[in-house]
Amino acid sequence: MQWHDIVDPKDPELDRLAAEYHIHPLHIEDCRSGDQRAKAEEGAGYLFVVLKPVQVEGDLELVFHDLDIILGNDWVITVQEGNQKTCNDILTSIRKMEHLTAPQVLYRICDAIVDSYLPILDHVDDVIDSLEESVLDNPSPDTLAHIFRTRRSLIEMRRILTNTRDMTAHLYRTPGDLIPADLLPFLRDVYDHVTRNLDLVETQRDMLSGAMDVYLSSVANRTNQVMKVLTVVGTIALPALVISGFFGMNLKGLPFAEAPQGTAIVTGLVVVLTAILLWILRRFGWF
Repeated sequence: MQWHDIVDPKDPELDRLAAEYHIHPLHIEDCRSGDQRAKAEEGAGYLFVVLKPVQVEGDLELVFHDLDIILGNDWVITVQEGNQKTCNDILTSIRKMEHLTAPQVLYRICDAIVDSYLPILDHVDDVIDSLEESVLDNPSPDTLAHIFRTRRSLIEMRRILTNTRDMTAHLYRTPGDLIPADLLPFLRDVYDHVTRNLDLVETQRDMLSGAMDVYLSSVANRTNQVMKVLTVVGTIALPALVISGFFGMNLKGLPFAEAPQGTAIVTGLVVVLTAILLWILRRFGWF
């Protein structure tokens, strides 16, 4: 079995291999253009497969690259998009395995890439747990931005997993000479792993939606508390505003206007009325 690994899609070696193994120009174009969806297509005597290894950068920013696999009877061509660590580690570990056939290399690569998604989803679980605590304790705009970033990552992961599920289903459901029958149960196992990961992503999206609802409720409750305090303060100041407005009118004959103790009387009246109002609000349970 011959395994040709192309690290740079622009390498002229890919053109030489395409001519040697009669690979369709559109598949070579897919290898070089990048940003393809995960898929499996039949060619003239070969199988063209696109996988999407993922790498985490920064704060849960998922970066997907293409790994193109061209499978023949006794040969395999892998074309990497860039020098991605996850992809390099997977291919290096598979190269160390002895006595692998070409279809087994395809299975091993598919299985390793699908399994590489699970640690990322476990990390997303931890992030969601942290977000759920944050929206309860300190619902800040930074928390909301973090929720949106995590949600975008999950949307991208769901898109990749959906295409990968269709690709693996195509591999084990479509009869052909390139994949032996004894390998089909293993490909079906990869399909099950993809489906499990996809179910986990759906659950995490629901949890993020719940965290968003809790965030909005927390913000609304904080706003209500602030409005309640402002309302209470405004209500408490109401007697003083009424009395000061009443005695501030430019009219003769107002009560206590000529009394020597007029200021003290008015001040006492404000204090008494405010105390009565506080007692009434307390009875109503406003504070």
